[in-house]
Amino acid sequence: MAPDLAARLDQGVQSGEFANLHAVFIARKGRVEMERYFEGPDERWGTPLGTVAFSADTLHDLRSVSKSIVGLLYGIALAEGKVPALDAPLLDAFPAYLDLARDERRRAIRISHALAMTMGLEWNEDLPYSDPRNSEISMERSKDRYRYVLERPIVANPGERWRYSGGATALLGHLIAKGAGVPLLDYARDKLFSPMGIEKVEWTRGFNGEAAAASGLCMRAPDLARVGQLLLQRGEWNGRALVPKDWISESLTPRADAFEGLRYGYHWYVIQRQDGSPAYMAIGLGGQRLVVIPALELVYVIFMGNYYREDQLKPLFAVQKLIHASLR
Repeated sequence: MAPDLAARLDQGVQSGEFANLHAVFIARKGRVEMERYFEGPDERWGTPLGTVAFSADTLHDLRSVSKSIVGLLYGIALAEGKVPALDAPLLDAFPAYLDLARDERRRAIRISHALAMTMGLEWNEDLPYSDPRNSEISMERSKDRYRYVLERPIVANPGERWRYSGGATALLGHLIAKGAGVPLLDYARDKLFSPMGIEKVEWTRGFNGEAAAASGLCMRAPDLARVGQLLLQRGEWNGRALVPKDWISESLTPRADAFEGLRYGYHWYVIQRQDGSPAYMAIGLGGQRLVVIPALELVYVIFMGNYYREDQLKPLFAVQKLIHASLR
């Protein structure tokens, strides 16, 4: 990395260009290249924390980066036979909703469609998360989180159209916990985090008392970077296969067009770089990013606190531009 990267990050924070930047952690070829932490206002899943002095030991909301971790956990549970197969009808895993299962169009939704966010159900997270009409907020406030998701109006055939959906992740997180017989965080600790030496982690509970699978995970920047390194190593850590190699490949295979310039695999975003090689991302509201670029053996994490800024992508993209311009 360019030797002046840290100084330029400091300068950008002071000037306001990198508004409310909390942390940048960069690793290359498995080695830490740079880590920088700042001070600023933050919150925990909507609860204000005031001004926080961030460090390598500070837990940070991942928001929807949580979804990508759930995607990895589903692959682990699938290999253990604890969750339904990819081609299984999604509603078969929710036998309490027999009335919904009578609808043949709903029965056509498979587990794979939930993983790829192509269920074909109405869902709207384009509204601010402070707006009760936002589908994720409505889901959390409903009497039955999972019925709320599964009974949404059908707007497309399964597999036909991508629609960003925290509801899809909520369903998957529930199936993992149900199949494992333990809370989602306990399963994540046992199968993924602890074997990687990640001990300090939290998963905020939703209004129904279960983990908010889509957005509630809290991790430290260096630990999230380890997850990126795990992708580079195709699921292996210290010689042990934590995530099946074929599941890493499945997860990173594009299955639908997502946001502009991005495609979507199984809960991971896929980008085609200018040289044609792929890069992978986990994305969270407010400026949370985990970026993995195999061709450069590069992993980096960005934490920010711009959860309510309409232009939250502007300071985020400015930080990413600086990081990429600093590569040597």
